[in-house]
Amino acid sequence: MADPILQRYAWLSIAAAIATISLKLVAWRLTGSVGLLSDAIESLVNLVAAIVALWMLMLAARPPDEQHEYGYSKAEYFSSGFEGVLIFVAALAIGVTAVQRLLAPQPLEQVGIGLAVSALASAINFGVARTLFAAGKRYRSIALEADAKHLMTDVWTSAGVIVGVLAVHVTGWLRLDPIIALAVAANIVLSGFGLVRRSAMGLLDRAVPAEDRAAIDAVLERYGKQGIEFHAVRTRQAAGRAFVSMHVLVPGEWSVAHAHDVVEAIEAEMRTALHRASIITHLEPKGVAASYEDIPLDRT
Repeated sequence: MADPILQRYAWLSIAAAIATISLKLVAWRLTGSVGLLSDAIESLVNLVAAIVALWMLMLAARPPDEQHEYGYSKAEYFSSGFEGVLIFVAALAIGVTAVQRLLAPQPLEQVGIGLAVSALASAINFGVARTLFAAGKRYRSIALEADAKHLMTDVWTSAGVIVGVLAVHVTGWLRLDPIIALAVAANIVLSGFGLVRRSAMGLLDRAVPAEDRAAIDAVLERYGKQGIEFHAVRTRQAAGRAFVSMHVLVPGEWSVAHAHDVVEAIEAEMRTALHRASIITHLEPKGVAASYEDIPLDRT
């Protein structure tokens, strides 16, 4: 099963967050740079988000029960949404600290070793982000994808901070340091907005992605050439699980057993085409008026 695997990736993210927080705090203490402090604060958000992601992945892995007959897969949306909210909080903290330093600039110290430590932390984040993103795509996990995107945002943020702090050291313009921190805050706000929006769309039962819908249509087209019709085809994506419902119209002279076998074959092909899909079909006879009454519901 994929779920224990996803949890191992979440543990990897937690370990990386602890390592990068430690390194970035060392870099801040060495230099006194508020830009590097803002970078460390964002990594603290990464740690909290990774812990929440692990919790939600464990919840999403639970099997369906009487109170949650469609499972717990939507729990992953809470993880990415919570991470987005945390990003806004981090941006606010960074902004307050940056404004204070903008009003009272302070010189930087031990810039060389401080930036080297920060660069090491960024390298760790880059490697883990690539790993998480690949796993999120493979297993259709929005929690891992959200974590990966946030880590990659952190990498680019860190790169900007490193360049900026180096520029402060070279030019001696101390106010550039808090300006960089404010730019970090603005950048991660955009990232947080994207995560919250995607989570909200998922909770609104958004249709499956276009490539998955194309895979569904390809299966239906093959069977359509055999004289089988379909309508009321509706889909929804719940984190790593897809749900598809449709009406299948077969020739009225077919036996129930034969029609059932064909429908089972259709469902099997669709489960192969999609990842972790639940297929619900309703069998109807062709040529009967009542079988076509719900055609206007054919939408996604």
